[in-house]
Amino acid sequence: MTSLPSADDLPAYLAPLPTRLETVALRLVWVLVAVNLAGTVFGFWHYRFQLLDSRLVIWPVVPDSPLATLFMVASLLSWKLGKNRGWIHALAFLGNLKYGFWVVVVQLAINDVLATGDPYNWFLLVSHFGMGLQAFVIYRYAEFTIPSVAVATAWFTFNDTVDYFVPIVGDYHHTYFGPRLGNAVNHDVPAHDVAAAAAVALTILGTFLALAIRVRRLENQSTGDVD
Repeated sequence: MTSLPSADDLPAYLAPLPTRLETVALRLVWVLVAVNLAGTVFGFWHYRFQLLDSRLVIWPVVPDSPLATLFMVASLLSWKLGKNRGWIHALAFLGNLKYGFWVVVVQLAINDVLATGDPYNWFLLVSHFGMGLQAFVIYRYAEFTIPSVAVATAWFTFNDTVDYFVPIVGDYHHTYFGPRLGNAVNHDVPAHDVAAAAAVALTILGTFLALAIRVRRLENQSTGDVD
């Protein structure tokens, strides 16, 4: 049975969750897997119309959030079954942080959920905020090696590019998310600039945090060796 990894001495901006909460989440790993599987199924249902409107070749870049939760499932299983795959952990970390908090930005800044009080948008905001937070559990069992972070950064940079800047098949591939965000046919509304800026900024932030966690760990190990 896989042992529970110990917490690292990391600053709050790299490990914002209380250590006790991290430990509970890892002890309830099968619950976390089930929740993410449910989120993945719901996410694909949410994207069903856009997938049907899209060419099969671009499906991997369309359902962003459900793919991120699927990466989370793969990451948790990879760790729990003793088959650690660094690139899966990095994809799960960047994906959940990125799309979890991206939806929060969209709901607050574009769909104006605080003013409208729309129950469905509130559900999306709260569930995706939790999705972003769960990314910070992954560092407990992942190393975030340079190659693994490079894989995740390359994938999400590519996804941002085809979503907002250079579509590869047909029009742009960003999500159909709210009436003010529009769809791939109408790419001139200001909301798209907000969505694109948030996506790119979160890709950069996720990459920085993953590499900063690795650097801080190496620094801690170096200090421990000296002591």
